[in-house]
Amino acid sequence: MQIILKYFPNLSSEQIFRFEKLASLYRKWNSIIKVLPRKEIESLYEEHVLHSLAIAKIVSFKPGTKILDVGTGGGFPGIPLAILFPTCQFSLLDSMQKRILVVQSVFETLNLKNVTAIHGKIEDVFDQYDFVVSRAVASFPNLVGMVKKNISGKSQNIRPNGIIYLKGGSFEDEIIDFQNDIEVYEISGFFTEPSFQTKKVVYLPMENYLIGKVTGFMERNYH
Repeated sequence: MQIILKYFPNLSSEQIFRFEKLASLYRKWNSIIKVLPRKEIESLYEEHVLHSLAIAKIVSFKPGTKILDVGTGGGFPGIPLAILFPTCQFSLLDSMQKRILVVQSVFETLNLKNVTAIHGKIEDVFDQYDFVVSRAVASFPNLVGMVKKNISGKSQNIRPNGIIYLKGGSFEDEIIDFQNDIEVYEISGFFTEPSFQTKKVVYLPMENYLIGKVTGFMERNYH
């Protein structure tokens, strides 16, 4: 828990209480339904909670912002972000019922009123959100293709609505078609722990992507 306070020292007492509760909740649930590798339970705050909160280093969501977490697994990055941004609305989607069971239990135990869980596939979800977040649930091009329908065209934050994607390792081939549209941030620039050396936050403003698609179409057809 101290690692969270190291980078987010201004948490309220309620936020601290909720973050502290995560360890016991995930330890209990992981003994019943394995949602995380056992070795990662011991490093939960660094591997999962702090990693999720890297998103907060590139955007501070305004109250009322709606965020969809696609392929949330055990609730990451959605639950840590929901604790950090209690005035925003988070929908956590996963196709596996047992994971959704864990997610529901965690946010209900924490009394998080700003979280809902959705059991299903993104292809069947048509609601719109300000941002879609994900932790490498699919290749970046596939993710964009699946969720672009879910991004609202009306932005209320300083950053335009779009996709925020947490990814580790090398993935240059995945983003080659988006290089003029995306912003890539090294998480090691936010957090100094060695585990973040190869991890990144990728942000695709949807308006950039759509403008790029229109421009590309016009260049191909009118030149």
